[in-house]
Amino acid sequence: MTNSADEPHLKVERDDGVVVLTMNNPQRRNALTPSMITLMAEAWDEIDGDDGIRAAILTGEGSSYCVGGDLADGWMVRGSSGKAPAPERKSAGSIITDGLLLTRTLAKPLIAAVNGACLGGGCEMLQQTDIRIAEEHAVFGLPEAKWGLIAGAGSTVRLKRQIPYTKAMEMILTGEPLSAAEAYHFGLVGHVVPTGQSLEKAREIAAKVCANGPLAVRNAKASIIASGWLDEADARQIEQRFVVEVMRSGDAKEGLAAFSAKRPPRFTGR
Repeated sequence: MTNSADEPHLKVERDDGVVVLTMNNPQRRNALTPSMITLMAEAWDEIDGDDGIRAAILTGEGSSYCVGGDLADGWMVRGSSGKAPAPERKSAGSIITDGLLLTRTLAKPLIAAVNGACLGGGCEMLQQTDIRIAEEHAVFGLPEAKWGLIAGAGSTVRLKRQIPYTKAMEMILTGEPLSAAEAYHFGLVGHVVPTGQSLEKAREIAAKVCANGPLAVRNAKASIIASGWLDEADARQIEQRFVVEVMRSGDAKEGLAAFSAKRPPRFTGR
């Protein structure tokens, strides 16, 4: 599958409260490009800035999810100065780290529909998604060490927190990939579905998220991220801050009223 030179390297589709972002460089197995990363950085800003958007889905065009930076081109090693259009409010460097979700966390729930190979930078971005669906043929890997590089877009920090330490070390130090079944076994993904069904499953889960109270969802994610792997006493203080805002909200009152009246709640996000 190919795309024309005129097609953007990121396709954005909105369906009510859900935005689907499709990495669109299929002739290079959706390898990351400066243009793609710039468009992703802009998309994250738009998603978090629009109260009408409740969830986002990230997937790939064709039969691959994302195989990371194109090593044949080498721009990620050299840097992307002069290749990526940088909005005035950001440097080229901050666009790269924002786009790759290295220095930002999306406030809205982000669901990955992994429709094929998820390698290198693609696998590093995956670790910043919240809910993950893999098609049965997908593979997950961090092959950087095989080429004298390091999986340094978050994996040395995040991966050991998301899957068992020894398996994270093996993935990073050997560069050997996991199958979809192995990724599910070790908890890197939450669902494995037949080929071609990851986006459908992601939309199904997104619809469930969108049906819930937006403030409750936003603060629940924020609390989980902010408390991280702190000790329980410090983490509890962070949790309480987010809990109090939700429990005092109009949505909480509406949810209880709807439960009592046996009707669907009408949430406003406030």
